[in-house]
Amino acid sequence: MIHPSYSDLLQVVNSEVEPGEAKVANSRYSIVMATSKRARQIVAGDEPLVEASETAKPLSIAVEELNQGKIKILAEDEEE
Repeated sequence: MIHPSYSDLLQVVNSEVEPGEAKVANSRYSIVMATSKRARQIVAGDEPLVEASETAKPLSIAVEELNQGKIKILAEDEEE
């Protein structure tokens, strides 16, 4: 089983959404796309934003960054 679960990650991503506003991420697809993009950035040389062991894979690091709130998923109309 994957830890944290997709539902846990969706809760973290949408935790700052005010009642009545559209959620930032509505599906697993949003989580997968965000973490895969961040994993590619780590592979390309970006420093991890969380403590990671030497053997940690880039995708695992990206998932942990998202879970800890170190990275955010932006809505399509938001800028970086």
